[in-house]
Amino acid sequence: MIRSMMAGKIHRATVTQANVDYEGSITIDPDLMDAAGILQYELVQVLDITNGARLETYAIEGTRGSGEVCVNGAAGLLVRDRDLVIILHFIQMSEEEACLMKPKVVRVDKNNKIVSTTDKIEAHTLY
Repeated sequence: MIRSMMAGKIHRATVTQANVDYEGSITIDPDLMDAAGILQYELVQVLDITNGARLETYAIEGTRGSGEVCVNGAAGLLVRDRDLVIILHFIQMSEEEACLMKPKVVRVDKNNKIVSTTDKIEAHTLY
């Protein structure tokens, strides 16, 4: 059996720009992508904490160290500048591997600078 497991997430990132005129995707600071294990062009889910919107797109690298999180294309109509979002990515693996899986959780501050990284999900923690 193959399971789809959350491999990593960037938790409560602040959208720095919504660019509806760009072709599509979400531009993310490579420091954040590296910390969460997200690869360029990888499928990601974006969950908007501010308005409840959920969408799928692909990640592209922005400027390293910038804190950039820019939602591009039509998604810019769902997720706006300054919204708080969670960016997730998933991987498929065997059930045996899934039982050992520990996702990368990256928490950021209001400027999208990394505050902590862990492999634990804490439902009660808000930043």
